[in-house]
Amino acid sequence: MFIAIYQFTVKPDQEAGFEKAWHDVTRSLYEHQGSLGSRLHKNSKLIYLGYAQWPNKNAWRNSDKKLKEATKMQQEKLRETCENIETLYELEVVDDLLVNLKK
Repeated sequence: MFIAIYQFTVKPDQEAGFEKAWHDVTRSLYEHQGSLGSRLHKNSKLIYLGYAQWPNKNAWRNSDKKLKEATKMQQEKLRETCENIETLYELEVVDDLLVNLKK
């Protein structure tokens, strides 16, 4: 399993729009691009960290290929709410003890 960790610096007063766009993009990547899901964490008022799981690095790298038009629009909405988006880490999983609870 492969993990990407992102840092999002959200524009002031754009938190709700960012959270909605992040949710929509993540759901679409999960449903249509092979993502294993993601978690979003809030570090401060405008700093969020995202933890995305993929079957492997290649699946993550190729996730933007053949995106549905709706997903591209969702990604654009997400970018519009952010001052900066940075991939902090690209990691291979060595051991996994997280509980997997489906909602």
